Amino acid sequence: MKNPNIKKDIIDNFGNRLRTRVNGILIQEDKILMVKHQMGDNHYFWNVPGGGMQYGQDAKSNLKREFLEETGLEIEVGAYQFVHEFLSPPLHAIELFFEVSQTNGKLEVGIDPELETDKQVIEEVKFLSMEEIKNIPSDKKHALFGRINSLNDVRIWKGYFNFGNKCIK
Repeated sequence: MKNPNIKKDIIDNFGNRLRTRVNGILIQEDKILMVKHQMGDNHYFWNVPGGGMQYGQDAKSNLKREFLEETGLEIEVGAYQFVHEFLSPPLHAIELFFEVSQTNGKLEVGIDPELETDKQVIEEVKFLSMEEIKNIPSDKKHALFGRINSLNDVRIWKGYFNFGNKCIK
């Protein structure tokens, strides 16, 4: 059963504060591992696995934990790639992106432990080709994936990005 209060739950759990998130880019057989999040009435959102950092735990440890929770996969964290700032009040996040490689585990739809069992948002986890990612509407995927044209783009991007933020003036 879908959560009719998902937007409120997201704001209650993640809004009105600055969050630091870690994200892992796992490429296998020319496909990127993506997670589909259910965000309410016919609205979903695709992104790579990742999530909020826990105080006192370094970025790589946080990313390993998030990956395991969301996908069932154990990973090795590789090179730091870039940072993206998401700002669309009441949500604000600094997102660190890393290359990762799978070391163990079996791919499965995981959970977000910050949300109650009956309020989970992860709907699907799968590897998508660049063509499949390009075919996802822009408003239904992380802004990053509306701007890449090849797997090589993901590997060579460096720096700071903030795609289409809706800042309060």
